[in-house]
Amino acid sequence: MAFVIFLIPCFMVGSDVALSCQNADDFVGASAPGDIVIGGLFSVHSEMLHPEEDPIKPVIQNCAGFEIQVFLQTLAMIHAIETINNSTLLSGVTLGYEIYDTCAEVTKAMASALRFLSKFNSSEDAVEFKCNYSDYIPRVKAVIGASYSEVSMAVSRLLALQLIPQVSPASSAEILSDKIRFPSFFRTIPSDFHQTRAMTRLICESGWNWIGVIATDDDNGRFALESFGVQAMANNVCIAFKEMLPAYLSDSTFHTKVDQAIENIVKEKRVNVIVVFMRQFHVLKLFKKAIERNVNKIWIASDNWSAAVKISTMPNIRQLGTVVGFGFKNGDISSFQEFLRNLHKKPTENNKFLREYIMLLSVCAHLEYHDFQRCIANQSQDNLLENDGSKPHIWRDDFLNANVEPGFIHSTMLAVYAIAQAIKGLCKDRDCKDPSAFTPWELLEELKRVVVIDGDKEVKFDSHGDMSTSYDVLLWKEIDGHMEITTMAEYDAEKGGFIFEDEEKKKDFLALKKVQSTCSQPCSPGQVKKVTESPHTCCYECIYCPENHYSNQTDMDYCYRCNNKTYWAPINSSTCYRKTIYFLAWTDWFAIFLLLLSAFGVVLVLSICVIFTKNLDTPVVKASGGLTVCYIILFSHFLIFLSTVFFIDIPTEFKCKTRQTLFGISFTLCISCILIKSLKILLAFSFDPKLQNFLKCMYKPIPTVVTCTGIQVIICTFWLIFRTPFVNQNFSIPRAIILECNEGSIVAFGIMLGYIAALAFICFIFAFKGRKLPENYNEAKFITFGMLIYFIAWIVFIPVYATTFGKYLPAVEIIVVLISNYGILCCTFLPKCYIIIYKQETNTKSAFLKMVYTYSSKSAGSVAVSQASLDSKSSSFRAIVTDSCKTENDSVNGNCHFQVPGQSLIKGKVLPQNAARTMVRKRVSSI
Repeated sequence: MAFVIFLIPCFMVGSDVALSCQNADDFVGASAPGDIVIGGLFSVHSEMLHPEEDPIKPVIQNCAGFEIQVFLQTLAMIHAIETINNSTLLSGVTLGYEIYDTCAEVTKAMASALRFLSKFNSSEDAVEFKCNYSDYIPRVKAVIGASYSEVSMAVSRLLALQLIPQVSPASSAEILSDKIRFPSFFRTIPSDFHQTRAMTRLICESGWNWIGVIATDDDNGRFALESFGVQAMANNVCIAFKEMLPAYLSDSTFHTKVDQAIENIVKEKRVNVIVVFMRQFHVLKLFKKAIERNVNKIWIASDNWSAAVKISTMPNIRQLGTVVGFGFKNGDISSFQEFLRNLHKKPTENNKFLREYIMLLSVCAHLEYHDFQRCIANQSQDNLLENDGSKPHIWRDDFLNANVEPGFIHSTMLAVYAIAQAIKGLCKDRDCKDPSAFTPWELLEELKRVVVIDGDKEVKFDSHGDMSTSYDVLLWKEIDGHMEITTMAEYDAEKGGFIFEDEEKKKDFLALKKVQSTCSQPCSPGQVKKVTESPHTCCYECIYCPENHYSNQTDMDYCYRCNNKTYWAPINSSTCYRKTIYFLAWTDWFAIFLLLLSAFGVVLVLSICVIFTKNLDTPVVKASGGLTVCYIILFSHFLIFLSTVFFIDIPTEFKCKTRQTLFGISFTLCISCILIKSLKILLAFSFDPKLQNFLKCMYKPIPTVVTCTGIQVIICTFWLIFRTPFVNQNFSIPRAIILECNEGSIVAFGIMLGYIAALAFICFIFAFKGRKLPENYNEAKFITFGMLIYFIAWIVFIPVYATTFGKYLPAVEIIVVLISNYGILCCTFLPKCYIIIYKQETNTKSAFLKMVYTYSSKSAGSVAVSQASLDSKSSSFRAIVTDSCKTENDSVNGNCHFQVPGQSLIKGKVLPQNAARTMVRKRVSSI
């Protein structure tokens, strides 16, 4: 069951006087018959007059404010349809049109849309209410328009009832891409998503981040502002203020809002860039006020007014600053321009818009260009009716061509051709002269697949109903005293970048960057933004990047940390620097000094070796343990000096493992040999039989040396196997890397040194007991001094080594190694060398035996007297010891003896004289 709604919209358009229309056809602005009728919705007038009387009645009011640019769009639609009808595109099928003026009002546009929905050939213009419109044939098959997104949204919802295709050449709101809410809506332009992204890209590349936005308080303005806000936030662009102006000029608060917007622009001096999403007649009012207040900014124009000639030709427009905007990509409109030149020949009976334009020409023809344009925009239709016929009709060819906005003209013609291509696809196997040959929803499906040839490329609608065309970046530039709208670049919506035709236009683009529009001064590399109390992230302070951090771009939100420990950065750095690598190099003066000391030590060792080799058979050399022991000790000293070389230059795994091992084993070998010498000396001059027996058991030279050294070898082997030393990078110094050897295990290192210290201490004890040897051969005393030097050096070394860091840490160990090595070497061998070189008279066998006998007699006598004094209760008892060695021959022949009256006492024991003599001979032979 169907219900029928009778619609008789009877309005009078084209006159400012409210007259009762006699029939619905009075509502049509321009029309032409055809087999297939296409509807058109354009805002030929900028506002609809609202009556002041009360009460308000449901009557569509008349309009005012003739819009030349929109009028040209209606002509473009007519021209495209006529061109198609005169071609073979549709094979004899003609297109008709019905174009209505929406007056930029949703209410007026809805009335027009209702007529589009009325049933075809219905004398009452009735719209049937049905549950299924699949077979319903409305008055029109498709609609082109509307001019503004807010109007398109309302109309599209109504047309979607019957799925009548709507193709807009100007409505760019992003929400219209939603095919759920607007299933029958198409457009031959990109959505505002691409426009706002292009604006944001321009702002970012120009270095601006503190801008103002002015928009109309309607769906188009709000959606554009929302889309731009999202893009701006994503690109760190802050909106300092937002101003919303009333959508209708008839709003009583309009002028107050304009004054308020201008006041905010003037007050916010750091904002030098203003983005404007408004209709042309809004921009005219805004700029008029801005010129009065001497506002000079960069204005970023939306596609609604970026190519508006009537704005660019305003008086004193150059005072506003620079206007850069985004316009729809234009195409070849030469045929349309030819159409305009012949427009005066066209009949006006079915085109009320053309008739009104001719009337406006008659009224304003006497004025100059700029005044003429302003006259047309502001002329009251009451005056037109009064003067109709009173003045001759004058035609001006230049005026229409001068006001052509190529982008809108091209997109309008493209919309007509897209619908024509879709009709062609449906009419291949149908008789389209019959209006019922196809329904609007079938045309809708065909329109989704249509491909239109635009110049040298093919374009089509995407899944959102948008046509992927690019933008022209327009720059208002003063040329020869006139403001010209020039194309500065092309914005590729798919790639999101600007394309410049030549260097001159690129210079124009670069000139924009000279203007600053920032809340804060940009932070230079090495600095980072610190957000202040302002709610905007673009308002900040610049602080330096801390140490080991850097920033290499301007206005960075945070500092980067240097990648790894091998790089560093000072405060306020824009890059990281490789840390300087430090180690004790061969060329370091201190290393050279230490190497010279080591080299001198090697020379000293070799010199001593030569001296001892030449004096091999002398008593001093023999008394030193023989040449073999001396060679072993000297070789160990040589290795110790050699080990210092491994502490210098770049540490390697081999050096780290070798230096401590070589030093530890060599020093242990040296101390072990000296320990054997200390035992031998103590054994030779000890007069206590029990101690002698103990020392004889202990005195095993080769096993003792091998055992003591072998234990150190085992310690070092375990150390190298389980916790081997390795090369370490020390980062304790901020700007440097110290290459050093990590000992692997401090415990193992301590055990190695502790073992050497233990042997040295035992050696020191034995040597200390023999410190009172003969004056000319007091080796034990010098061994004692050598051990004391060793202990002092290493005791001092421990705290110094623990508290020292840096490249000179190895030098500390070299110094202590050299001190201890020099101390033992000098105390062990230099006294002997002195005797060999400077006291050769004492380096004979007889002198040596005499010295021993003298020492032995004194030692034995003192011990005997001491023991006798302790055992005797008589204070008058005393022992007299005499040395019977009178000559050197006596010493050689062994005739020396110790005498006391009737007895011979040695070490507190009462012995016969023959036994005492035998014991002394054994002492001497052991030495």
